[in-house]
Amino acid sequence: MCVQLEDARHMTMANLPATENQSHLVLSDANVSALGFPGPWREPTFTAAAKVRVGITCCFFLIASCSNVAVLCSISGKRCKSHLRILILSLSVADLLVTFLVMPLDAMWNVMVQWYADELSCKILNFGKLFAMYSAALVLVVISLDRHWAILYPLSFTSAGQRNRIMLWTAWIGSLLLASPQLFLFRLRTVPGTNFTQCATHGSFTHRWQETAYNMFTFSTLFITPLGVMIVCYTRILWEIGKQMKHKKELARSKNDLISKARMKTLKMTLVIVVSFMVCWTPYYLLGIWYWFQPEMIHLTPEYVHHSLFLFGLLHTCTDPLVYGLYTPSFKEDVRNWLRRVGGLLSRRAKNSKQLADCEMNIKDYTSIDGPTTTGTTLQSIF
Repeated sequence: MCVQLEDARHMTMANLPATENQSHLVLSDANVSALGFPGPWREPTFTAAAKVRVGITCCFFLIASCSNVAVLCSISGKRCKSHLRILILSLSVADLLVTFLVMPLDAMWNVMVQWYADELSCKILNFGKLFAMYSAALVLVVISLDRHWAILYPLSFTSAGQRNRIMLWTAWIGSLLLASPQLFLFRLRTVPGTNFTQCATHGSFTHRWQETAYNMFTFSTLFITPLGVMIVCYTRILWEIGKQMKHKKELARSKNDLISKARMKTLKMTLVIVVSFMVCWTPYYLLGIWYWFQPEMIHLTPEYVHHSLFLFGLLHTCTDPLVYGLYTPSFKEDVRNWLRRVGGLLSRRAKNSKQLADCEMNIKDYTSIDGPTTTGTTLQSIF
């Protein structure tokens, strides 16, 4: 699985002695096996670069969890029936899956280096990891298709809600099915003669071409196909907008300027979200393609390069709610209201604490002048 290339470096178990006509053994959650390298096997360690990665991942976790939960609460509280509402809602849920499944697992795995849980956890967590990545990509495909139909076929607006629900169900069920092979491929493997155990796909493929075919299928369905659909959709949209501007036609082919401006605004928002997905993840996937053709590059390129590119991909989960907030005034107002409520709650608690402290001080003064009081008298003085 190309999306987990980053673990191939610090979880590699290459350079093992040849056993049973097997010259190499790589156990990683990358679903790929690298060529063996000469020299004795060395147990991976928690390096300085990995420590930096874990720290940044924790920061991303806090930002993404808070911001996506805020978007989720803001959208859930709205009573409007816009068909775009369910799309942004689904995108927030997908981003939260990446936040709560991919980020913590990645951080803990970097810290522990090897796998300490049981095999069932190995299978389920790696399934959830890939399911979250698929859902985030496929929901963006649904959003792109929705904008494509809204701009090119505005008369189909009445059926947009039902169409989006069908596409979303397809995206979520498709994510489950596409990630399900992880339940059968991942297993626990221990280095012979050591106490090092890893959760990996080694041994799940009888031939190298089978592993390559699975990697190509995952790469195509997780990145190439979604990226191609997004590019086609927004290329046609921009082409249509260019034609309408050239002929001095309104964007939505409507006499109502408000609808035209609203569609243009949502188009800009979704376009920025899709572009951020492309920009954030493309470098990392290109690194994965390079790894397939030259597996030794995992040892030749600096470790921080792999960490940096994966972190840059995770940054997309943090940017989605920020982009939504920039283009949605109601979300900004909701955030201001929440901050005012939190500020008011903190100020009330501080005021109550100060009053309680004053009461306790008065009680101490009273007991120091008139002598000690009983416990019952003290309680009556406070309450």
